[in-house]
Amino acid sequence: MIIFNKKFLFMLISILSLSFLLVACGGADNDEGTADEGADNEEDNTEQQDTEDTGDTGETAEDEGTTYEEQTWGFVTEELEGQVQYEYAAEFANRISEKTDGAITVEPYEYGGLGSEVDQAQLLQQGGIEMAVMSPGFTGGQVPDGQIFSLHYFFPAKPELTQEVLTNSEALNTDLRAKYEEHSITPLSFWTEGSMAWTSNVGIDEPSDWEGLNMRVQESPLMRETYAEYGATVQSLSWGELYTALDRETVDAQENPIFFIESASFHEVQDTITVSHHNNYIAMTTVNTDWYNGLSDAEKTLIDETVAEMQDWVFEEQKSQNDAGLEAIEADTENPTEIIELTEEQIAAFKEVAEPVHEFYRDEVEGIDPELFDKLKQEIAEVTGE
Repeated sequence: MIIFNKKFLFMLISILSLSFLLVACGGADNDEGTADEGADNEEDNTEQQDTEDTGDTGETAEDEGTTYEEQTWGFVTEELEGQVQYEYAAEFANRISEKTDGAITVEPYEYGGLGSEVDQAQLLQQGGIEMAVMSPGFTGGQVPDGQIFSLHYFFPAKPELTQEVLTNSEALNTDLRAKYEEHSITPLSFWTEGSMAWTSNVGIDEPSDWEGLNMRVQESPLMRETYAEYGATVQSLSWGELYTALDRETVDAQENPIFFIESASFHEVQDTITVSHHNNYIAMTTVNTDWYNGLSDAEKTLIDETVAEMQDWVFEEQKSQNDAGLEAIEADTENPTEIIELTEEQIAAFKEVAEPVHEFYRDEVEGIDPELFDKLKQEIAEVTGE
């Protein structure tokens, strides 16, 4: 037994000596490589430990080294599933989930689930919901400058040019944003849902056709002024009430992008659609200001970058939906609808009536900033070359 132990001890000493010799030789030949390998192994162990910690708690996920806590953000829209605003929110949700490995869930809400458009705006202001797509028309009473989107023949007729203005305008994305933030709403982006069109039973192709018509408008004093110039009376209604009002002829006309007219079936209770190019329907991606300011820098960057990415996506989405909507209306033989495309001469007649309202807005509307108007007008001229 004693002999066996001595032999075993001798062999162990020999093996250890040989190992030290090999390590020393390797270090002499490639000190840098050995050091790097050691560092790599240490980093791998650290990353593995971090992964195990995350897996153990189930509370965080990593995106390129950024850790996000598990949380849910509500995102309310003014439209239904399948329509542009809801599909925007759904796509936004998918991108946030992918970027955070599922740690952050964005929950889109269809219109009506949390009240009317005005209710939803108030809910965002009060912090009852984190995010919202909304139209400035429903906040015109609180943020007078937001009524600038209601001006007829002010923004470019082509949606792609309007989208360029909305994406890059300092007047909107800095100056107007600051005004909304005074009311706890932070607009992160502005985007178009396409050119507006008028529907009616009379067929509107000149300003005098508005005489005696009762026009549905959003909660915007400036919209009232514009249609009054045409000779119409106006009535503020949520769009959820609009189909019935048109069907019963308590309202005679309304305006919306083509895709919305088709999906809401307004063409079923209106005989004509006038493609007037008088305006674009503008939407805002908004967040509650206090909530947004309370986020970490990483979470703010996550939202801001995703919102910026979505500008091109939503433009293509609205274009696709508007093209499909027009085709569907034209193909609906059960509800034949006359499509009136205004000529340049006819548009000029409407512009003559509408453009004085631009100056009325700038000089007479209480609470607006004339400098913001002037800056935006100049930015539009730079884009259109006019």
